[in-house]
Amino acid sequence: MMGLSRPCGQVAVSEPSYLLSIDNGTQSVRALLFDTAGNLLGKGKVELEPYYSREPGWAEQDPEYYWACLGEACRQLWQQVGIDRSQIKGVAVTTQRGSIIHVDEQGAPLRPAILWLDQRRAEIKGRIKGLWGWLFKLARAEDAVNHFRGQAEVNWVARHQPEIAARTHKVLLLSGFLSHRLCGRFVDSASSCVAYLPFDYKRLRWAEPGDWKWQALAVRPEQLPALYKPGQELGRITAEASRHTGIPEGLPLIAAGADKACEVLGAGVLDPATACLSYGTTATINTTRRRYLETIRLIPPYPAALPDHFNTEVMIFRGFWMVSWFKREFGLCEMQRAEALGVSPEALFDELVNAVPPGSMGLMLQPYWSPGVREPGLEAKGSIIGFGDVHTRAHLYRAILEGLAYALRQGKERIEKRSGTRIRRLRVSGGGSQSDAAMQLTADIFGLPAERPHLYETSGLGAAINCAVGLGLHADYPTAIAAMTRVGRIFEPDPVAQPTYEQLYGQVYLRMYRQLKPLYQRIRRITGYPA
Repeated sequence: MMGLSRPCGQVAVSEPSYLLSIDNGTQSVRALLFDTAGNLLGKGKVELEPYYSREPGWAEQDPEYYWACLGEACRQLWQQVGIDRSQIKGVAVTTQRGSIIHVDEQGAPLRPAILWLDQRRAEIKGRIKGLWGWLFKLARAEDAVNHFRGQAEVNWVARHQPEIAARTHKVLLLSGFLSHRLCGRFVDSASSCVAYLPFDYKRLRWAEPGDWKWQALAVRPEQLPALYKPGQELGRITAEASRHTGIPEGLPLIAAGADKACEVLGAGVLDPATACLSYGTTATINTTRRRYLETIRLIPPYPAALPDHFNTEVMIFRGFWMVSWFKREFGLCEMQRAEALGVSPEALFDELVNAVPPGSMGLMLQPYWSPGVREPGLEAKGSIIGFGDVHTRAHLYRAILEGLAYALRQGKERIEKRSGTRIRRLRVSGGGSQSDAAMQLTADIFGLPAERPHLYETSGLGAAINCAVGLGLHADYPTAIAAMTRVGRIFEPDPVAQPTYEQLYGQVYLRMYRQLKPLYQRIRRITGYPA
């Protein structure tokens, strides 16, 4: 044993372990390097053209464009960090949800990806047959089922591009497409399966042969990739992928989850009493629980990035899209000033918000920019009420943020009512969380402290947590979350603002949709929109 002793004062230094996350969202592709303490060591980011439209309402993108941008994001990362890449232990991928790609036997795309923003609908012919059809009729669920069938991208392709459908070897989500490019296998994470595909949300796997979804969707079991739980190995980085990205050949590719699921995990939300608010292109409120629970009847909870768990999600489709719209249409002054001053535009937009009192002097906004299926229904539209001659663009901007917070609070109350669990803590992530004003009014409207995670890249961090646990760098998920996530700043509710928000929410906002619904239905009948 004496021969193994260390000279006095010499300390053993363990080799660092790094984790690579690829986050392919709607607005950008990011290559993110983390350590096992959840510190972000470097980032390569490539802004995306979100989609192009060949027809009104379509939203498509070339899958090869994503792959090219992924490679460029990795190259930017390697230019930033001077590490020994052999110290990277694994890589995980998280992507936007619900974007469908038809590929041939080599994984080459047969047509552009149809993105989650796409609004085309397939024509519905006939009813679901057999016992399932009878049950849906009895439950008055035929409209919801037909909405599902109409929204399914595979049905539209089968109807309008039958030659593409006939040549399709696999139908992949963007996560599955990138996984194939990285490891050469048709594989995906079960936690990425949020789409109009025959997925069994209760059992977190592809549907059984007798499930009604096989009747409803133009896809066969052999056309779908093999699914793995978050944390399991999907494959190894191929030589070709290594040449394209600079990621070391042979590195394990670990299953993670969709961007919202990873965002919840990266925000450190493990228990049903804590909610994760995502202020992104789609605004959501999520809790994590082991039991399957439909917050809205017939709308399933989504797979969590925590294996064998569910996220009880309420979604505001195109949530912070309205913020981007406002900045584009009315925020040129702030954008130019920010560039001239060398500061973040968000800081100047916060000045707009803070120039207006809580409640925006009665200007109220309902953020239903796209139709829903249950509530809001297919007829839903956004609305703004309460305009007066005192209102300025600053009032409008604050009303947008307040409307999103009202809608998410309503989602919180739906989750609490269905689950019987009181939500006591809020973690707020996504691009909107970088606004101090948005964080403060969220705390005020919810009447709860709003906690901002220690870093902005929570979806990438969630994927890194999957990677760390899957590789055994942390013993389990509670250990990994304790080590890799923490709270940054906490915004406490303002007791002066709270009473105003409480009254506006209870007496005005909650009544807006019911009062306006008949008008929305008349608009739909007159104009034919939404279809």
